[in-house]
Formats: sequence, C-alpha cells, structure tokens
Amino acid sequence: MANATQLPFIASTAYRYVWLLGCLALGLIALYSSGIGLIDPKFHRALGFALSLAVAIVVSRKRRDASKRAERFPTIKLVIDGALLVLGCWAIWSFYFVQTQMETALYDVSAKDVWPAFAGLIVFLELCRRLWGYGLFGVGVFGIVYLLYGQELPGILAHSGFSFKEVAEALWYNTNKGVFGSITNIVLSTVFIFIIFGVLLEGTGAGDTLLKFAFLVTRRTRGGPAHAAILASSMFGTMSGSTVANIVGTGTFTIPMIKKRGFSPTFAAGVEATASSGGQIMPPIMGAAALVMADLTGVGYLNIIVAALFPALFYYFSLFSAVTVEAKRQGIEVQALTETDSITRIDLINSVLFIAPIVTVIGALLTGLSTSAAGFYAVVVLLALCLVNPEVRRDPKRVWNSFLKGAESGATLLIAIAAIGILVGSLDSTGLGLKLANVIGAIRGDSLFSALAVAMCGALVLGMGMPTLPAYLIIILVMGPAIQALGVSMLTAHMFVFYYGVASSLTPPVAIAAYAAAPIAGANPLLTSLMAFRLGMAKFIIPFIFAFYPTLLIVEEFSLLPFIWIVARTCFCIWLFSSALSGFDRRALSLAEIVLRFVTAFACLMLSPLIHLPAIALGIGLILFDRRAVAGLHREQSE
Repeated sequence: MANATQLPFIASTAYRYVWLLGCLALGLIALYSSGIGLIDPKFHRALGFALSLAVAIVVSRKRRDASKRAERFPTIKLVIDGALLVLGCWAIWSFYFVQTQMETALYDVSAKDVWPAFAGLIVFLELCRRLWGYGLFGVGVFGIVYLLYGQELPGILAHSGFSFKEVAEALWYNTNKGVFGSITNIVLSTVFIFIIFGVLLEGTGAGDTLLKFAFLVTRRTRGGPAHAAILASSMFGTMSGSTVANIVGTGTFTIPMIKKRGFSPTFAAGVEATASSGGQIMPPIMGAAALVMADLTGVGYLNIIVAALFPALFYYFSLFSAVTVEAKRQGIEVQALTETDSITRIDLINSVLFIAPIVTVIGALLTGLSTSAAGFYAVVVLLALCLVNPEVRRDPKRVWNSFLKGAESGATLLIAIAAIGILVGSLDSTGLGLKLANVIGAIRGDSLFSALAVAMCGALVLGMGMPTLPAYLIIILVMGPAIQALGVSMLTAHMFVFYYGVASSLTPPVAIAAYAAAPIAGANPLLTSLMAFRLGMAKFIIPFIFAFYPTLLIVEEFSLLPFIWIVARTCFCIWLFSSALSGFDRRALSLAEIVLRFVTAFACLMLSPLIHLPAIALGIGLILFDRRAVAGLHREQSE
C-alpha cells in the first residue's frame, strides 16, 4: 500500500526533473548551435528529437492532469508514457546508427530497420495527437496510409506502390524529407533560437511596456483601447509568433477596456483575435513561419522582412479603419482613459528591452550574419539588459522560467514538425503535389484570378485549426507548385500561402483565434469568429493585390511610381471596403451605397486604367455625397 501511495509522488518528481533537464538541454543546444559552433546535422536532429520527445511526454501529462478529468489507471498511463519514451529513443538511435553507417560504408536500409522506424512514427504521431489534436495527427496518418495503400486509389491519386521498407526509408531514414528532413533542420538551427527569444522578450517585461506605449499613442483616437489592442498586438505578435499566445498576452488587459469604452463583447473579442493573428505577418520578427520561408525560398530573412512590410501595414490600416467606422456607428467619442497611461521613467528605461534586441537582429542581418546568429546575439543582448527592469531584479527567476518555457514551446513545435515531415515525405515520394498542380491548372483555364481563388480556398481548408507554421508548410507543399506554375514568383507564392496560413485562424467554423478570445470577453465563440472574419477580411484580399502587383513586395519587381500608385489605390480601396462592411461612414449608408462601395473598392484594384480610374472617381463621389448628406442633416438640425 505504501508503494502504491508513493507512486504518484515519485512519478510527478521524475516528470518534473525530466522536463527541467530536457528544456535546459534544448535551450543550451539552441544557443550553442546558433551562435557558438556547428553540431553534426544527424546528431543535432537525433538529439533534438530525443529531448523533445521527453519534454513532450511530460507536457502532454501536464495537460491531461489539468483537464479536470478523473485520473483513472495512473499506473497504466505511467507505463504507456515509459513505453513511448523507450520506443521513441530506440527509433531515434536507429536513425542515427543507419545514417552513420551510410556515411562510412555502402549501407542499405534492411528489414530489421523497419521495426524501429514504424515504432518512431507511431510514437511521434501519438504525441502529436496529444499536443496538437486530431488535425495534425490526421495529416501524419494520411501520409503513412497513402504511401502504403495509395496504389489502390483511382485516377491521379494512385501511385506505383511502396513496401514497408521503402516507407521506412522515405519517412524515417532520410535527411532531405520525412521526420528528420530539411524542415526539421531549419527549425532546430534557426527557428528554435527565435522561439526562445520571443518568450524571453515577454518574460523580461518587454510586452508590458509595449502595451503601455500602445495605449499612450492611441489614447486620443475614437477607438481608444480597441486601437491600442491593434497596435499592441502587432508589436507583441511579432515577438511571440503565436496567435493564441498573443491573445492571452494582450487580450486579458485590452478586451475588458474595449468593452468599457462601449463596444460589444463580440466586437472586443473579434478585434483582439484579428489583431493578434496579424502579429505574425508584421516585421521585423514575424514568428517561426517567416524564418522557415526564408530558408525554403533562399531569398534571405532580411528580404522576407522587407517584402512583408507593406502588406502588413495594409492589414493593420484596414483594422484601424474598421474600428474607427464602428466607433462612429456606435457614437463613441474620444475620451480619456480611466487607467493611468502616462509613461514613467521606468517605462522609458524598460523600452530598451524591446528596442535593443530588435535593432540587434536587423543590424546583424545587415552586416551579413546568418539568421540564427542574429537570433543568438539578440538573446545575448536581451539577457544582458534584462536587469534594467526592477521587476526582473526583484524576481530574476522569471528569466529562467521564460528560458525553459521557450525551450518547451520549441519542443512541442518539433513534434508538430514530425507530422509535417511525414506529409513532406509522402508528397515528395508520390508526386501528389505536382498532380494537384496539374488539376488546378486544368480547372483554372487561362485565368490567374480563378487559379488563385482555388488556391485560396484550398489553403483555408488545409490550414483550418492548425498553428501558423504547420498550416503554412502544409499549404505550400500542396498548393505551392500549382501557384508557381501560373508564372508567379517563388517568393510571391510563398507569401500568398503564408497569408492564408495566418488567415485560417480566423476562418469559421474552426477559428482558433476567435475561440481563444471569446472566453476572455464573455462572448459567443461562433459569433466572435464571424466578427473576426469580417474585421479581418482585408487579409483575404491583400494576397491577391501583391500577386497581381508584385512591386508591393519591393524586393523583386520594384518601380517607384507604380508602387506609389498601387499603395494609394489600396488605401482608398480599404476605406471603401471597411465602411461598406460596417454600413456606415459619417452616417448610416443605404443598401445602394453599400453595394456601390463594394463594387467600387474591387474595381479600384483592376489592372486596366479604363476600369480603375473611373472607379476611383466614383469612389470619391460616394465619399463626397456622404459628406454633403451629413452637412445637410446638420443644417436641418440647426434650423
């Protein structure tokens, strides 16, 4: 009986030490590999997955214990966790052994190597199910099942067939594709250090200071805290790279203040969800997906930052416009915030915590250092400066906890990358992505717009319910070849699907951003998702604009006068579009005015001057008509 009583305590202690040592080792490896020295690639991947495996098992147990479900059969669950750890380590060792043999001799994957490979695939898919849900789990299962039985499918889905040995070789014993493929290498060598950097920024107090500056800048606008939420989320999201983390980090403070200003709970949650999802498209950091994009396209991280700047500014301009129009519609005027919004001397000092590291990243990239080295020096600068914050001096442990939390986030992301790697191996081995590209090409005919529309719909469906990086990777693997086949450049194609990978977090019915924000506001999740979808509508239009006008991305086909002209037209289009969606400008708009504004907004973006010039003139006329109508109402009231 004593042993049975002591078992939960012993297990809990063991889990805690496994988590601590695993996170510490992962964090130190990220620092070493990004800024100090190189690690043998096969050893780096094997060790990274082994440590992530241990951390992921502990994290999944924490979530299970926190779910308030009765802990039934604790001994059996402990045995299962132990089995997952042993089988996973066996499979990872097998990968390392086979790769070592391939480097030193002519070695071919044998029948005995199949067992650990499939054991590893099962272990990582089970952990993916626990941590990321059935969406990514289903993606991985599809990759394996399709390789094994796809030859039985009809039409273009059929392939020549793969044996168990060939599946193991494609998905496990391969450093170009599969679980240990190139995407895993990118995450371990580049993304990991930026994940730690983002969490450290939050933990050292940079996020709190950013929020205070955002409230100061927007305190004289109609939207007030709603505008502050947009500004804070754009800056906070570029640090965290996670929509949900962004909502939790800023929404718990901004959403109650938006409601207090007079906005509805649904609108407050929708604003926060929409603004938070856009943080990942906002330079200069942009989260993990942009780092991976830089490696996959080969254009360089600095070019990704430059290319993303104006589309991101358009997106946030559309949010500011939507909030301004909504504030007018509800009659909300500029008013002083009840909370103190003055910037203190401590706030000014703490601002160095986010200014200096971001300047370090940009400076390192401009001097020619690698992206991972830029992240390393940013972490070093942040750790050196964090003691300027009195809160950190009072509680230095918060920096330590943030370092471990960042390593944990990286470990759980690596488990998701395992499922993506399985899909990569499956698509690459069977050529399914190219077959789908041909199908889309046949559907589109000669219309670039229709092809992009098909790609958009496919991207939104593929990305539903997934974090941005897995969503982006799945979308670019499946839809990327089809978009590039249209004559669109590689960078534009990647930016196009990247936007829809982010936008999928706002798309009903699986709008994870809205579902994270709704409970904070006390709003209905489905209504919040519809509100976020409406407020974030520009995110669905902007990719089409830079696909047809690639000069907006600056780095490939830049020309000054066309650039200025499309920027002006886009801003004008966004205002018309925002006012039409709200049915309000300076007054309530009639149905005819709403329809005309919608049509005019889209016509302003047409390539032909014979269409967009008359549309601009009509748009100006609609705005002047609205102003004259309001002026007439004022004269009548004064009389």
